[in-house]
Amino acid sequence: MDLGLGGARAVVTGGSKGMGLAIAETLGAEGARVAVMARGVEALESAAHRIRAAGAPEVLALSVDMASADSIAAGYAAVGEAWGSLNVLIHTVGPGAGPFEELDDADWHAAFDLGTMSAVRSVRAALPMLRAADWGRIVTLSAHSIQRQSPRLVAYTASKAALSSFTKNLSKSLGPEGILVNCVCPGTIVTASFTEILKEVLAADGFDSADPHDVMAWVERTYGHPCDIGRAGLPEEIASATVYLASRRNGYVTGATVNVDGGSDFI
Repeated sequence: MDLGLGGARAVVTGGSKGMGLAIAETLGAEGARVAVMARGVEALESAAHRIRAAGAPEVLALSVDMASADSIAAGYAAVGEAWGSLNVLIHTVGPGAGPFEELDDADWHAAFDLGTMSAVRSVRAALPMLRAADWGRIVTLSAHSIQRQSPRLVAYTASKAALSSFTKNLSKSLGPEGILVNCVCPGTIVTASFTEILKEVLAADGFDSADPHDVMAWVERTYGHPCDIGRAGLPEEIASATVYLASRRNGYVTGATVNVDGGSDFI
């Protein structure tokens, strides 16, 4: 299936690792020009190499602190200087986690800066370029925890719920302009950082943090959150759904919140 992304110009925030990188590589494989925004220069350079190898005709690797309004503005200014217009904005950035008792006001502000305001600032900066293009798409990545709560994710989930609401509202105002806006809610996804961070925790319970079936078994045992498929997901599975929604091939899906979670019954 031709997604109509050949020659398109796309920004992926948080595009140097995990799901963001998988999305950027998929866009590159479809022939899009890709700008990735993240903080770490070394990770950006590695990501840019992988995205080019996937087939992207042009890659911009931009060091941007998504918690800083000035840094975000500078990043999009660089995109504007290079390309002038933009077809796709995919926003994948999210905050850290923690239970309520461990979070002070600064932690809550940080969660909303990364989980919500980074998307608001990105859309604000990208919108003139999206309007200058002949077609435009915005996709944000929220989380299935907005529908299935976890006490350890209280500020994270609150910020992602706000992001989902912002995204759906944005679809209403931009739909008449032909800019389609959707939200993807990933379930438990086995990324390299997930595997590394939880390696010892899962190992202590006899599970392998790199095995999607083990990961889901641990999630079900620890949090009571199973999924129908019986395994955790992979970054490329998030990328497939996200890139379709961000593509020209998608001509009629907007305002949707799409669960990509292996099948879960939300209460």
